[in-house]
Amino acid sequence: MPDPEDSSRKIYCFSQNVPVPCYLFALVVGALESRKIGPRTLVWAEKELVDKSAYEFSEAEAMLKTAEDLAGPYVWGQYDLLVLPPSFPYGGMENPCLTFVTPTLLVIDLYQMLNEGHTVYLERRIGGRLFGEQFRHFQALGGWRELQNTINTLGDKNPVTNLVLNLDEVDPDVAYSSVPYEKGFALLFYLEQLLGGADVFIGFLKAYVQQFAYKSIVTEDWKTFLYSYFKDKVDVLDKVDWNSWFHAPGMPPVKPTYDVTLANACVALSQRWIEAKESDLGSFSSADLKEMSSHQLIEFLALLLLEAPLPLSHVQRMQEVYNFNAIHNSEIRFRWLRLCIRSKWEEAIPLALKMATDQGRMKFTRPLFRDLYNFDKSRDLAVKTFLEHRASMHPVTSMLVGKDLKQDQ
Repeated sequence: MPDPEDSSRKIYCFSQNVPVPCYLFALVVGALESRKIGPRTLVWAEKELVDKSAYEFSEAEAMLKTAEDLAGPYVWGQYDLLVLPPSFPYGGMENPCLTFVTPTLLVIDLYQMLNEGHTVYLERRIGGRLFGEQFRHFQALGGWRELQNTINTLGDKNPVTNLVLNLDEVDPDVAYSSVPYEKGFALLFYLEQLLGGADVFIGFLKAYVQQFAYKSIVTEDWKTFLYSYFKDKVDVLDKVDWNSWFHAPGMPPVKPTYDVTLANACVALSQRWIEAKESDLGSFSSADLKEMSSHQLIEFLALLLLEAPLPLSHVQRMQEVYNFNAIHNSEIRFRWLRLCIRSKWEEAIPLALKMATDQGRMKFTRPLFRDLYNFDKSRDLAVKTFLEHRASMHPVTSMLVGKDLKQDQ
């Protein structure tokens, strides 16, 4: 409405009828346009990205309906999405009624949306409903590998790899990683299998959401409710090594069981490359990937990243036959460029630097800069490039990459 004291100004009023924690209060200001993509959803972005964003998130209503079926009604009314500039350091932020997301999700790949344990669990249950149980298990196994990778990087004795963190005297930005997401998910997936399967466990999830709606709780509240909900299975719950799950660093004490049907092709192809001698490189061709989805390509590359670096000749041959350089899916490109840098392929240095600076999502930017710093041929250029871009980076990204590159003095 017009400002009654100054007609050249407008006053905007916002009402939020659902109680929210203060950290979820956010404002966005910019040259934004919107497109309606569902009965309760607009997607917002700068004009250059708004149509692409509308296409990418066109499945939002189907996912919302599936989420409601699994977890209960969506109480917030409007569910809008905001695609932020590339410097946004996180995958997403669940601000009420307007989820902030990174533009690195815009990959022309309609299932790479939605993301701390319960969130990932529900996300994968939605994926299972939309794309089948084998897909849910495949995503879950990919999450386990991601957890392995993170713990390899952070160190398996590092207290920031505990599921329940002690943040006294610790900057939460420094402690941030995939651990609470994937270790939390692994615990819920393990409990699902222990307590009677997916259909039984979704009843607990729905009851949990209803019980603690509009509240903030701690781990002990969650555990007490779990025991009260499954009061007929206390003997089963008592066998869980809660102390290790919650308070021990490193990988979880137990690995859940996974349906590996969709992962088998990824494992087989990665093993072929790992075991290949120079004389075997001619046996690879573009046909190797013909039946593989983008999710399977991500898993194939993730498996290779868990191993010792491939010989340079192998990644050069991989580019010849698979042409990964031409792929713009961020998740694939990120893992491919890491693989190249680890194998000391100098031609990949400018591509990796470009990806590390064209966007600022820390999931991609930090590991790329770390790998470039660890390669003697690109160390100086990595530091130089970081210093040139530092001023335009998000302050959290700048601080953490600075630490990684020993430029935080």
